Amino acid sequence: MLALLAASCAPTSPPQEIAQPQVDFLRVDKSDRTLVLYDHGRAVRRYTGLQFGDAPLGHKHFEGDERTPEGRYTIDARNPQSAYHLSLRVSYPNEADRAYAAARGRDPGGDIYLHGQPNALPLGRVPADWTDGCIALSNAEIEEVYALVPDGTPIEIVP
Repeated sequence: MLALLAASCAPTSPPQEIAQPQVDFLRVDKSDRTLVLYDHGRAVRRYTGLQFGDAPLGHKHFEGDERTPEGRYTIDARNPQSAYHLSLRVSYPNEADRAYAAARGRDPGGDIYLHGQPNALPLGRVPADWTDGCIALSNAEIEEVYALVPDGTPIEIVP
């Protein structure tokens, strides 16, 4: 009995930290409403039920069109003081987006983010598509994405 008690009190090795993925690419599929995080070509996280702008079909062309951009961009900044429970900025508009809008005498818009739910919302999610062209996740999801995705990470948004 004493030997059993001594064995149960023996020092244990410290728990090993779980290695976090090195996220180096994001892919948003608007039709499937999914966000996938990749580490060297391997999918390491998948989020479903994304919410977009009020007019989710088609590429964003102009300020106020309520569309979410499509194409290749970069995560170029983060905002821990966001009005939407953390946010990561998408580098929209790119040169082609600006040229398209300018050729039509319009502003391409900007301030497109991956973000959580409004800070004023105590719990849950705003129903349906509600952003002005951003990509909304749950607050728990954006916390994980915010921690895993470094600035400079490429993001591809497909129809």
